Amino acid sequence: MNRIDSAASKELTNRISRRTALGLGATAAAGLLLRPELFAAAPAKRKVVVWSEGTANVDAGSKEVYPNDINTAIAEGLKPLAARGWEIVKASLNEPEQGLSDALLNSTDVLIWWGHKKHGDVKDELVGKIVSRVKEGKMGFIPTHSSHFCKPLKKLMGTACSWGEYKTDGTSVEILVKEPSHPICEGVENFKLPKIERYGEPFAVPTPEAVPLDGVYTLPNGQTKPGRMGLCWTIGKGRVFYFTPGHETYDDYYRPEVRRIFVNAVLWAAPIQQATPKS
Repeated sequence: MNRIDSAASKELTNRISRRTALGLGATAAAGLLLRPELFAAAPAKRKVVVWSEGTANVDAGSKEVYPNDINTAIAEGLKPLAARGWEIVKASLNEPEQGLSDALLNSTDVLIWWGHKKHGDVKDELVGKIVSRVKEGKMGFIPTHSSHFCKPLKKLMGTACSWGEYKTDGTSVEILVKEPSHPICEGVENFKLPKIERYGEPFAVPTPEAVPLDGVYTLPNGQTKPGRMGLCWTIGKGRVFYFTPGHETYDDYYRPEVRRIFVNAVLWAAPIQQATPKS
């Protein structure tokens, strides 16, 4: 074969090779399109549920501050999450299935809890479902103020969850950002609450993994006392954040600093969302 014939043959072979490669690529792409199970599923919309025992109907004084209940005030403060694709849902003890049906609970990424006088009314079966979901890493849990005594937190902690003292005497507090780099403290600076129900140390809980928010109480006589304001744990595979302020006759849940803390806490407590291929 002369050089011209050899060159022509080589060129033809290259064309066939390129054509074959392109064909194989198209075939592979078509195969992927016909096999969607090879693609990771798109993450579902995230959901935070704000639960209350129906405080406005339990504590008459709270109705003046929270006419539509505390869970409404907290939920309104979470509106920035909606812009991130979150669904914000309210639930109450007086609703069917105590506000948390299996369908709702099993689709919840973070559960915020406010209770005071009706801790005992919460069914143990529901408590077990909440605790299991947290421990399995399927849901974060954020109890606040009087909810230190709620059944889910006590079962998660395995302790009494009691404080050393409880005083509503005109005490004020300065909330201190103790760990500025913690996600719960993002965009938060030290701030004051003119009135707070003082929960005095010690707090009968396991040692927290972090205390991003500390506090200094100022009593009516000018004396000061320390008090932890925001504590974090990982229980099993799930995250728990407890926030001390939130008395039912004080306007804490309307304050911008508190609302920012709750938005941050939801994002911190939410399980890491991972899309997995279908089998």
